[in-house]
Amino acid sequence: MRLNKKKDLGVLEGDLTPMIDMTFQLIAFFMVLINFSQAEQDDRVQLPESELAKPAEGPLDYPITLHLMKTGEEVVMGGQVIPVGSLSVYLEKEKSVIRDEGLPQSDATIVIRAHKDAPTGMVQELIAECQKNGFEKFALRAKEDVGNPG
Repeated sequence: MRLNKKKDLGVLEGDLTPMIDMTFQLIAFFMVLINFSQAEQDDRVQLPESELAKPAEGPLDYPITLHLMKTGEEVVMGGQVIPVGSLSVYLEKEKSVIRDEGLPQSDATIVIRAHKDAPTGMVQELIAECQKNGFEKFALRAKEDVGNPG
């Protein structure tokens, strides 16, 4: 059996097209994810400033974000404006989604983003309404006030 001498093939170059395509797909994927995180914010709600505010330690297991409006009588949930008194219907829907996913309701955290001018009593009423529906964990959002450098 004869072996042919190796021919000088020169420099071999790999085709980088699939790797470049995959890179662009990953960039597009992460851009979509970043846009979803922006959905948790509502421009109509201006958060209060607090020196005690700290960034979240990590992602929440199952966050349910409620935006309490300036008057304190309405909440924005999933893009819908809802009177605080009618919130139970929507919280029941959230509970059924949690059950359908096979998660305990204790995994859910109610994230309250209250307008800085909303009456404090309405924030407490919103928490009480959520507690009536069996939610136990809450997170209040505020802007971090770093104080005056000087």
